Amino acid sequence: MEVETKDRPQNVWQWIATTLGRILVALVIPAVTFVVLWRVFIFLRDSQAPSWVIAIVAIFWGVGGVAALFIVANLALEQLPAVWRRRLVPFVFVGPGIAVLGWYLFVPTLRTFYLSLRGSSSQEFVGLKNYIYAFTSSAMKESFLNNLLWLVLGTGLCVVLGLIIAVLADRTPAWFETLIKGLIFMPMAISLVGAGVIWKFVYNFRPAGKDQIGLMNALVTAMGGEPFAWLFKPPLNTIFLILILVWMQTGFAMVILSAALKGVPKELLEAGRIDGANEFQIFFRIVIPYIQGSIVTVATTIALVTLKVFDIVITMTGGSGGTEVIANQQYRMFSLPDYGKSSAIAMVLLLAVIPIIYYNLRQFSSRTEVFR
Repeated sequence: MEVETKDRPQNVWQWIATTLGRILVALVIPAVTFVVLWRVFIFLRDSQAPSWVIAIVAIFWGVGGVAALFIVANLALEQLPAVWRRRLVPFVFVGPGIAVLGWYLFVPTLRTFYLSLRGSSSQEFVGLKNYIYAFTSSAMKESFLNNLLWLVLGTGLCVVLGLIIAVLADRTPAWFETLIKGLIFMPMAISLVGAGVIWKFVYNFRPAGKDQIGLMNALVTAMGGEPFAWLFKPPLNTIFLILILVWMQTGFAMVILSAALKGVPKELLEAGRIDGANEFQIFFRIVIPYIQGSIVTVATTIALVTLKVFDIVITMTGGSGGTEVIANQQYRMFSLPDYGKSSAIAMVLLLAVIPIIYYNLRQFSSRTEVFR
């Protein structure tokens, strides 16, 4: 018993020294690794080396550096006691991602809100004056109405056409289905600016008697009609702009909904036919409820695109002719520059997007719980 009593303090001090040593190693090694990565970043930022050298270093630093940081962090964690290891693992491996999201999303949002409460040059505090402008000015009222039209008409047409095409393509031979889906999905590969440039030529207008280089007016005049100013007749011009988004996003809706349709159990469809339901009843009472989750996902995704739409409008009309949207107004205020009003409009757009994001996350969480 005496031996055990004498040895116990020595064992305790040895355990404390070992633990402190492990903790020191766990802190020092990642710190050294981070310093090395930071010095490489400074080199990339300030170096006068040839561009090909900087490119190679950047590739190895970007990919290998992140991998090295996680590997070293894992090795450092293994030096800690089991209790601390369990507590720190989530922060070490998820923490960097959360930190990046916070730095690039949360901090800019707070700064934008701060700027929205100040004047055009961000020097003086003006309170809610910029928000009053955002909700009462004639340009913003026009933008709200146009964004609502984009939201309802653009989202609705994309989902409906995508569903119709998915259903029809699903009933064709496999080779033809692949061909049709490929052609309809192809516009997704084009940027919104590129699509705007393409369709600007399609909608091009020249006065009567002149050669029409726009596809639409060339067809109209070839059939004996008069050329039409497609982009200068509100509210039709906004509808014609929405059709560009429909042309691009219908392929996305078609692919997602087609995959959902193929997941409908054939036994369920056969049971409906045995019970005497016709094809329309099967479609609206069995198929649609079964793929409702996919429809909601597609609709909310496209709705987010319509609320943030900017590229098509700025490329096609620049917001003239009654086609202003919220994002275009934000860009216009920023270009003046009026940072206060621009920031306030950005916050209004963020508030408009948040409910859709929240609803989408709720739907995703509920489906996840079902699969569990």
